[in-house]
Amino acid sequence: MANVAPLRFNTISELHSFRELPKPEHPLVSVINVNMIKRLREDEPVSLVLDFYCIALKRNFNAKMKYGQQEYDFDGGMMSFVAPGQVFSISVENSNDLEHSGWILYIHPDFLWNTPMAKKIKQYKYFDYAVHEALFLSPKEEENVTAIILNIEQEYHASIDTFTQDLIIAQLEVLLTYAERFYHRQFITRKIGNHTVLSKLEQLLSSYFEQDNLMENGLPSVKYVSETLNISPSYLSNLLKVLTGKSTQQHIQDKMIEKAKEKLSTTNASVSEIAYALGFEYPQSFSKLFKTKTNLSPLEFRQSFN
Repeated sequence: MANVAPLRFNTISELHSFRELPKPEHPLVSVINVNMIKRLREDEPVSLVLDFYCIALKRNFNAKMKYGQQEYDFDGGMMSFVAPGQVFSISVENSNDLEHSGWILYIHPDFLWNTPMAKKIKQYKYFDYAVHEALFLSPKEEENVTAIILNIEQEYHASIDTFTQDLIIAQLEVLLTYAERFYHRQFITRKIGNHTVLSKLEQLLSSYFEQDNLMENGLPSVKYVSETLNISPSYLSNLLKVLTGKSTQQHIQDKMIEKAKEKLSTTNASVSEIAYALGFEYPQSFSKLFKTKTNLSPLEFRQSFN
C-alpha cells in the first residue's frame, strides 16, 4: 500500500471541528474531557500531525495509540506528550465506539510566545522520549495532575483578560514539573523493563565490538545505539544516568576500553594497530582516552602483565 501523508492540523479550532467538538473557548488553548469524543470517524486518517502541544491523561481507552515506533494500550491512567510536528495514529479494533475517561490539554506554541516557557517547554525530555515511553501514573499522581488541569480548565472557561495567559502558563509549568518527577520515579520503579534495556545495550555493544569492520565503521555513535534499541538518544541517556550513573557515550567508551584491554593483554598487536582496529582514525586519540579511563597508557597497561 502506498504511503499516505498524515493529516495535519494547523490550529486547535481545526482539530475541534474534525472531532465534532464545540468551538474552543480560546484560540490557542483547549481543555477537553475525552468522553466527549464518542467515536473515531469513518474517514479516520492513517496518521495525524498537530502544530501544537498535546498533553493527555486517558484511562480505559479501548483503542491503540501508535506514537513513533511504539504502540500503547491505555488500560490504567497513562499520560502522553506530543510535541508540534510529531506523527501519531489512533485505531479501534472491532468497533468505532470509544469507552474512555480523562482529559486532553492542547497548547499552541503561539500562546507561549515571548514568555520563558516558550523555550523551557522544549527542554522537557519527555516531549522527545515520550515517543517511546509513556508515563504511567499511580492513583495519587493522577489526583495531582488532574487538580492542576482543573485549575487550567477554570481559566480556560473564564473570560479572557490580561491575567489569563500568566495563570495558565504558571499551572502548565507546575504540571510539566510534576511530569518530570513522575518520569524520574518511573525510571527507578520499572526495573524489569529498564534492566531489559541495559541487557540489550550490553548485547548490542558486545556484538558491535566483535565485528571485524570497526576500522571502516568507527566506534558506534549514540545515535546508532539509540536507533538500534528503538529509543530516543535523550531517553536512553536519562535512563542510563539514573540506573548506572553513566551516559550512553560513557557506556560505549567503557566497552571499547574493555575490548582494548583484551587486545593489549592477549595479542602482540601494536598500540597503533589496536587503535585502528577499534575504529580510531588517530592512535593518539585512542591513547589519550585510554589513559583518561584507566590512569595508564596502553603500553603501561600491557607492561603490567609482564
